[in-house]
Amino acid sequence: MIRIVIAEDQRMLLGALGALLDFEEGMEVVGKANNGEEAVELVHELNPDVCIMDIEMPVKNGLDAAEELLHHPCKVVILTTFARPGYFERARKSGVSGYLLKDSPSEELSTAISKIMNGQRIFSPELVDLAFTQPNPLTERERQVVRLMANGKNTKEISKELFITTGTVRNYISVILDKLEVSNRIEAISRMEKEGWL
Repeated sequence: MIRIVIAEDQRMLLGALGALLDFEEGMEVVGKANNGEEAVELVHELNPDVCIMDIEMPVKNGLDAAEELLHHPCKVVILTTFARPGYFERARKSGVSGYLLKDSPSEELSTAISKIMNGQRIFSPELVDLAFTQPNPLTERERQVVRLMANGKNTKEISKELFITTGTVRNYISVILDKLEVSNRIEAISRMEKEGWL
């Protein structure tokens, strides 16, 4: 019996997913969470075989939760509406066993879970295509600068946090705007969020 925990903040979808998987032979939903933090707690408490996780949830998102569960034997499967290359890239680095889109046929989910339990990693084909066509153009350091901007830090605060001069911060921002083909900080943050690169 494959024991499953589901994390999904839309209650109707959570109930439907639970019913769908309980109906599958050899699968049992042992826990349901409404956010990433609850999911992590349930995984540690119940030790399921698989945790199916949405990305955008309150308290803690699915990618942060997946990173926390990296060294737990439970296999994490991301199930989301977001076909964003940045999300996919981060999910892969978090060691998730699967990344599926919510508009996939329902039987694909149970088939994917069975394959994952046999040691495979399952990713939606369109995500793999996107990942190779739209890589994140920013370096890790440039990403740090954008994250700090997104947190409301100004040039001086960023320079203190990263131990660099304000002039260097301004240079970074200029390069970031150029690479992202945007004209200001707000547009840069917006583009990074849209692509899932933040």
